[in-house]
Amino acid sequence: MNVSELDKKFDDNEEDVLDYFDTSRINMINEEPKRVNIDFPAWMVHSLDREARHIGVSRQAVIKMWPAKPQVLNSHLLPYM
Repeated sequence: MNVSELDKKFDDNEEDVLDYFDTSRINMINEEPKRVNIDFPAWMVHSLDREARHIGVSRQAVIKMWPAKPQVLNSHLLPYM
């Protein structure tokens, strides 16, 4: 298959074009975790804990989820922000 045919399949949404690529050797850039220390005011820690109890996860999980899915957490988290 040439590039034009692959491009047409992608544009026409005919099929999953990823099947045409070798994904076994993909390396994600900046995938390794980095430790970050953050100081929060007490009221924010209480809000984080309340949200963690509400959705049934740890405080750390709430902090990790927030940048990725803020719309999921905003309904209950940090009412003062």
